[in-house]
Amino acid sequence: MQQFSSSEKRVTVFGGSGFVGRHVVRALARRGYRVRVAVRRPDLAGHLRPLGAVGQIQPVQANLRYPESVVAVVADADYVVNLVGILQENGAQKFDAVQVRGAAIVARACKQAGVERLVHMSAIGANAKSEAAYARAKAEGEAAVLREFPGAMIVRPSIVFGQEDAFFNRFASMARLSPFLPLIGGGTTKFQPVFVGDVAEAIAMGIDGNMQPGKIYELGGPEVATFRQCLELMLKITLRKRILATIPWGLAEFMGKAFGWLPGAPLTHDQVLMLKTDNVVGTAAKADKRTLQGLGISPHSMEAILPTYLIQYRERGQFEPEVG
Repeated sequence: MQQFSSSEKRVTVFGGSGFVGRHVVRALARRGYRVRVAVRRPDLAGHLRPLGAVGQIQPVQANLRYPESVVAVVADADYVVNLVGILQENGAQKFDAVQVRGAAIVARACKQAGVERLVHMSAIGANAKSEAAYARAKAEGEAAVLREFPGAMIVRPSIVFGQEDAFFNRFASMARLSPFLPLIGGGTTKFQPVFVGDVAEAIAMGIDGNMQPGKIYELGGPEVATFRQCLELMLKITLRKRILATIPWGLAEFMGKAFGWLPGAPLTHDQVLMLKTDNVVGTAAKADKRTLQGLGISPHSMEAILPTYLIQYRERGQFEPEVG
């Protein structure tokens, strides 16, 4: 079995045990980097070790709310990736603490340690003037990163899909029990869903030096689809017929405030506000080739990937016969 040499370049990945993180770790390991995965609970990140050679991937403890732990894990790193983010606030995990101050702490530590490259993951929709606290925090985090580390490369994915995603899995799970699915605002919001493996490849290319320093890259898949079209595709793959019920914006915001904090709630109030804005790659990013295609990546379509994991939501799983 291959034993890894300590002479290889080291990458510290914050948030490497999450949905996007495990794909980023795999992409970096395949390139031969030594990968240090900085997480709050390294004892729960052992599943990452088999993604590389013996000794190549090392989970270590760090928490963005404790700057000294961040400094320690970037001290001898050549490159750093920050994937840490939250979709909703919970306890001490606040948007400002994680996505603004935490992002700044990582960038500052990288500058002080002489890190060569930093890739920071944000999101399409980041906007300092947005109604949604999540989108404002993402934009403020980007600005904080570029102030501390002007050469940082920022990636903004649209909705990310893949085996453990929080979008298609959530609504497919709802369709198992509910006779209808909610179409917030009529389901006209546009998305450009992007495969998690393509996002990971783009981030790894940034670490390789194939992105322009100080630039923001917008990552979207090969097709733009409305909220309604995404749910219709999910139902087609899972072989389920459900009513798509339009929820007016006002009612959706009320429901988000009243019930969005409950475990298993389809959407929080903040997420409802984000649905008021299309989530697609902008024309400027396309023109400047700050996209997957501009990096030479051919993005995977939803039709190619979704059946590989949504089949579990059919009534009899993989044994459910398709009609027609």
